[in-house]
Amino acid sequence: MSYIVREISGETGWKDFLSIPYEIYRDDLYWVAPQTSEVRRVLNKEKNPYFRDVVLKVFVCYSGDKPVCRSIMVINRRHWLKWNKKSAFFGYFESLNDISAARYLFKQIETECRASGAEFLEGPFNPNHYSELGILTDNYNSSPVFFETYNPPYYPGLLAGAGFSESSVFHTRINTNIQATLSKYGTAAESDIYGRDFRFRKFCIWRMKRDLEIMRGINNDAFENNLFFLPLKKEEYRFSARFMFFVTKPELILFAEYKGQPVGVLQCVIDFNRLIKPLKGKMMIWNIPGLFMQRNRTKDLIIYTVGIKKEFQHTRVAAAMIKSAVKILRKYSTVTTTWISNENKSVIHISDLFEMKPYKHFAIYSKHLQSY
Repeated sequence: MSYIVREISGETGWKDFLSIPYEIYRDDLYWVAPQTSEVRRVLNKEKNPYFRDVVLKVFVCYSGDKPVCRSIMVINRRHWLKWNKKSAFFGYFESLNDISAARYLFKQIETECRASGAEFLEGPFNPNHYSELGILTDNYNSSPVFFETYNPPYYPGLLAGAGFSESSVFHTRINTNIQATLSKYGTAAESDIYGRDFRFRKFCIWRMKRDLEIMRGINNDAFENNLFFLPLKKEEYRFSARFMFFVTKPELILFAEYKGQPVGVLQCVIDFNRLIKPLKGKMMIWNIPGLFMQRNRTKDLIIYTVGIKKEFQHTRVAAAMIKSAVKILRKYSTVTTTWISNENKSVIHISDLFEMKPYKHFAIYSKHLQSY
């Protein structure tokens, strides 16, 4: 069987790139189709500020005339400077169960990487370190929640067959009866008495730019040493937050202030995937009022991020944020987390306090690019 890999340069290529998942998951009851317009927006080099000084190439592998495999390639030299490692990244990887196609696709990507000076190829990142990441490696019998990847069980085998190996493993956690857990906390956990120096406030939608900038500053400081992390620029953060209030509400975002200075942020989101799954990737403007009504009724919550500035990570701020989280969680029945590193003992400890059990595991894959 013959294969050819093409770099996307026109509308026909984009149609093929976007069509591959629909072929793979057409009989899959658990898949949640991504919004095709959002995929195009994120991968638009002219609109997405992340790509202003970053190389992005988009590839589709064909068997004859049929698109069977796809991926993007990203080279960010800021990452090289911070981490002292010349890694290129792949993402939005989707493939039919065809190991030859996957090998052919990555052979082309690896050639492009070497030509740019990269020494490693890692991923998937969709399309970067603060987006969806990883290959699902277990628990394929449930739909992904918001910000969670999903793939068939054969994907790890495809990547292994293309020469990749696992380099990092993350997991999510879940509590399907959070009310039973919270009943053990009693009223003391709801107290607003954190000390005179502490104050908690919700996100102010009328001062959205200000609060987004505060969130960016806290998270850039809090996650500075996390694997793959790069500080987000103001334009990048605003671009990624454009549709934030489709999936969250001001009362689900809490800032911790110490002596008037913001030192932490707790951000929760609704499991919006549950709401958009029936739309099959084609959300129209007339769907929006109904989605907002459903959003306000849903009882499925995700703890999206808990960021505390490094200076305050081993102080009363963490305990105070846990108490504030309790007040939010009392309104929901099922709570999950986004991905957690196995080395992040503080977050794992907080998850244990809320009796959140390990749920799904996700792997980042890496390949050393040998010189020819």
